[in-house]
Amino acid sequence: MPILKSNYHKRPWYFFNGHFETILPSLFYEVDGVKYSRERLELQDGDFLDIDWVKGNNNRLIILSHGLEGNSERHYIKRPAKLFSNKDWDILAWNNRSCSGEMNRLPRFYHHGATEDIAAVIDRGLEEGYKEVVLIGYSMGGGMQQKYLGERLPDERIKGAISFSVPCNVQDSANMLRKGAARIYENRFVSKLKKKILAKAEIVEMDVDGIKDVKNFRQLDERFTLKVHREYSSADDFYSKITSDQFLPDIKIPLLIVNAINDPMLGEKCYPIELAEKSENIYLEMPEKGGHVGFTIPNSEWSYMEYAADRFIEEVILSPQTSMQPR
Repeated sequence: MPILKSNYHKRPWYFFNGHFETILPSLFYEVDGVKYSRERLELQDGDFLDIDWVKGNNNRLIILSHGLEGNSERHYIKRPAKLFSNKDWDILAWNNRSCSGEMNRLPRFYHHGATEDIAAVIDRGLEEGYKEVVLIGYSMGGGMQQKYLGERLPDERIKGAISFSVPCNVQDSANMLRKGAARIYENRFVSKLKKKILAKAEIVEMDVDGIKDVKNFRQLDERFTLKVHREYSSADDFYSKITSDQFLPDIKIPLLIVNAINDPMLGEKCYPIELAEKSENIYLEMPEKGGHVGFTIPNSEWSYMEYAADRFIEEVILSPQTSMQPR
């Protein structure tokens, strides 16, 4: 599909650059009026996922997937939960292993390529008998759902998907996080994950030798991830197999990717321009501004992400005979 013309242009005046657009919403934005009903989903490997519902006796469902070290309480998850539940959608917002407020049972946590977990969540949603299902993912969650959709032919009730701020190429994103000011994001994520690993080691037997000396994602993956996920032979092997861009050509339903040009966490390979231009199903929108999972609109309770998702659902996913305006 042609690259889409973006309608996001005006950020708040005090959001001076992509870093401000990324950090300020994460620190200060809250969403009221969303009341979840929690369910514990038992997994075949003996672990569990906590999933949060907003049900209104509707026959259509939106499944929301959060980003790295996020959860269903994040503002970028609760905003679409609020908007679309008011538009006659049921909502399923799920939490990755260890992200729901309770540590998971097994040594493993989660990662960009852990599609067995999102598959279990989607299967659970389909069990409810919904006629239309749409997937919306943010950052890592968007990569997960892209890989899921490219790996298999989805159930015909899954009508489309939307992804925001997605590191379509994991290695390129990791490289970006080692440059300049972007290192603050890697430092923050790695610090949180190290604390989780040490906390887990108190309840599960696992090798955490050298974990306190870890400084970046590569070291974390080499010293921990590869010990738990033995199907990967090296960090490079891990990154090459979990990255979602290689699965995009095989996606058979409409997919919108919205990645801001000034996103401080995305490298050049995270913008699949050539693929989108050739694909019948991949729509790519690249606003000049927006940061990472930011896209703030001045004096509005919604961000541009909710508007973009709503428009894509109405104009493309539910009206396949129409197409959105190219740039």
